[in-house]
Amino acid sequence: MVRTPLTPAQIAAGRRLGETLRAARGTRSLDEVAQHAGISPETLRKIETGRLPSPAFGTVVGLSTALDVPLQVLADVWQEAAAAEAAICETAGTA
Repeated sequence: MVRTPLTPAQIAAGRRLGETLRAARGTRSLDEVAQHAGISPETLRKIETGRLPSPAFGTVVGLSTALDVPLQVLADVWQEAAAAEAAICETAGTA
């Protein structure tokens, strides 16, 4: 199965999600949070830096639990970033 490439809006949303997760991690180590979330430290590093902009749902749920951030907050971050990017693209396309 071939995966459809992510749109610029989805990539921007993933970066914003990564920034939010990094901020929520605070001073906790990457290894500690990754272990608690049930993922590898490298996966968490990729999410936080935006190199993995579309993590699996189960991964996001695990991070939500590990960081004590409501899943709805993470969903809102994703949707707000994607909507803002889409609006910018629409404006640029109509200019």
